[in-house]
Amino acid sequence: MNKLDCGGTMLDLSRPVVMGVLNVTPDSFSDGGLYADIDSAVDQAERMVESGAAIIDIGGESTRPGAKPVSADDECRRIIPVIEALVKRRLNTVISVDTSKSEVMKQAVAAGAGLINDVCALQQGNSLEVAAEIGVPVCLMHMQGEPRTMQQQPRYEDVVGDIGLFLQQRIESCLQAGIDKSKLLVDPGFGFGKTVEQNYILLEGLAEFKKTGLPVLVGLSRKSMIGAILDKQADQRLAGSIAAACYALDRGADILRVHDVAETVDAVKIYCAMKNLE
Repeated sequence: MNKLDCGGTMLDLSRPVVMGVLNVTPDSFSDGGLYADIDSAVDQAERMVESGAAIIDIGGESTRPGAKPVSADDECRRIIPVIEALVKRRLNTVISVDTSKSEVMKQAVAAGAGLINDVCALQQGNSLEVAAEIGVPVCLMHMQGEPRTMQQQPRYEDVVGDIGLFLQQRIESCLQAGIDKSKLLVDPGFGFGKTVEQNYILLEGLAEFKKTGLPVLVGLSRKSMIGAILDKQADQRLAGSIAAACYALDRGADILRVHDVAETVDAVKIYCAMKNLE
């Protein structure tokens, strides 16, 4: 599956690609409040595209540990104007909407988004049925619990095996709902209900998720699993994030969801050049 049709925009996955994070929220863990108005959000999206981002992932609700939920109306007020503005700019990129709410999915896709990135793997409300109706690709992510409580006491019998089983069950639910397998991606959900040790076990076992036959998306950028090793704040974790991203590539990651697009794109280019020498 080398090409993914994202609402008319084709995403080439014959080599790894970078997804740029655009949080239009006041409280995201790393960049909350930086891009909360339309102009700053659009400017940041343009910078990421110029730096090589193949996807811009727009989120209007923080999913950091302890985050409080927001309404669908508030989420739409934050993201829809940004999506519409980016569509008008005709950027050569896929616009992704980072949401778990069916109403937000509908409005975002109607505004021009071509990919749904759902941390709840289409388990909230009627999101599964709505996603099947909308017809754009969907990334199914694993999260144990919910943002407010997910880091309190995450437990697994076998973190890689348990998450693999969960994702396979969600894939089956999507197929039964009428979503074609060619429109699915998976994300094991680093940092979403996992301890530091569990996250690194998951990273080591990432290749297991390639057995789904689907593209694998990973979000490691600036996360606490990196901060715990480096003892550095979120905005000082670039080198650690790049190291983790390259390790993920070697374990089969297809899409890297990151805050630091230019630096990660450079790392991907070097990684691909080395792989071509093998």
